[in-house]
Amino acid sequence: MIELSPVEINGHTFLAVTVLLPKTTLLTVSSDKGYIMCGALDVDLLNAKLKDRKIIAGRAVGVRTIEQLLNAPLESVTLEAEELGITKGMIGKDALLRML
Repeated sequence: MIELSPVEINGHTFLAVTVLLPKTTLLTVSSDKGYIMCGALDVDLLNAKLKDRKIIAGRAVGVRTIEQLLNAPLESVTLEAEELGITKGMIGKDALLRML
């Protein structure tokens, strides 16, 4: 099952996507510029193999819901995210606000 829902943060709307898979759930919240995602995101791959795409993204681990993803500290971020001031340890929703 795939669930799409709007998420509002400080008057800005983001898109939350939940994908239920066998034994795991993929979670992501995105803006037009970038996204945060659960532990399934491979930041090292984005930074190394897909660097030319300039992907703005952050990863939080140990989250099971969109609400947890929004409030969790980011475990890692892409180089492009760092250029926007998004840092490891920043809360997910604060990172999204920098992706506007």
